[in-house]
Amino acid sequence: MTGGSRGANRRLLLGSYTGQGGATGIGVAEYAADGAVSLVGEVPVENPSYLALHPSGRTLYAVNEQEKGGITAVAAGDDGAYEVLGTVSAGGSAPCQVAVHPSGDWLLSAAYGSGTVAVHAIERDGALGALTAHVVHDDPPPGPGQQGPHAHQLLPSPDGRYALACDLGTDTVYSYAFDETAGTLREVSRAPLTPGAGPRHLTFHPNGVYAYLANELDDTVAVCAYEAATGTLTPAPPQSTGTTAPSAPSQLVVTGDGAHAYLGNRGDETLTRYAVEDGGAGLRLLDTVPLDVAFPRHLALSPDGRLLFVGGQRSDAVQVFAVDEASGELSPVEEKLDVPSPVFLLPL
Repeated sequence: MTGGSRGANRRLLLGSYTGQGGATGIGVAEYAADGAVSLVGEVPVENPSYLALHPSGRTLYAVNEQEKGGITAVAAGDDGAYEVLGTVSAGGSAPCQVAVHPSGDWLLSAAYGSGTVAVHAIERDGALGALTAHVVHDDPPPGPGQQGPHAHQLLPSPDGRYALACDLGTDTVYSYAFDETAGTLREVSRAPLTPGAGPRHLTFHPNGVYAYLANELDDTVAVCAYEAATGTLTPAPPQSTGTTAPSAPSQLVVTGDGAHAYLGNRGDETLTRYAVEDGGAGLRLLDTVPLDVAFPRHLALSPDGRLLFVGGQRSDAVQVFAVDEASGELSPVEEKLDVPSPVFLLPL
């Protein structure tokens, strides 16, 4: 597909909806330390709206978000080239999220259309093997205005002993004990949210004791206490995103030092900045930062934490911010990256 990186530049992989704005697959970009980004290639994968990298760095996984949903494995070569290994059924319709278990042996996924979560075995060569777990969120009943369950995320806990599933349709976060030998899920607890909240994405604080939940439908976030011994998640009362227009929060990212968090607001077209306080137990709203892109579907920090990338799905562009590590302030980089339908960002 694409050649090796140039100089000290790093890779930025981009998920997309193929057919929207000319997107044809996974975008491959390179970025410099100053935030300058350029597109250098693409990997032809159908509707790769969410990506996950294997801990080895040698395999990439992409959902195929469509009615007959699949998950595609892509090998990453030492020369910077990518090769599609194959696609398996996701076990549900419109899969929208994937995550690799910390062991590297299992791939976790959530399917929005069918309200299901699933686990696949990962073979030694990185290809996907058997479906080892498949759960339908058929209880509790759907929340206000929802037609059914809408699983939006299946996230392994930091130690890999549990997996937590956000279901936007049932207003519930489910906790499952994860069997690392068999790749199976066993429900152990539930965290009910306010009816109509629409829990979308959960992000752990680096200490693993707290996590932050973006509620898409009622425009709130919630700080959650997490008990590692039991997998129990306990959300605190929801709090404001600081937006002035009706918005649909996408997800939070937390800086590596755990001092600041950022939230994407679709509708208000801003980022909310929070100071993280009390060892992760508090989010203090600092301000909202206007964006020069529309519908911030996804945001991601570079591995060194010095850059923040924001994908504007409806403006076909990625905006980049320099991050002040001490204050958490964001300074926009002058030029954006024009790219079709950027709905997921994976800086390497």
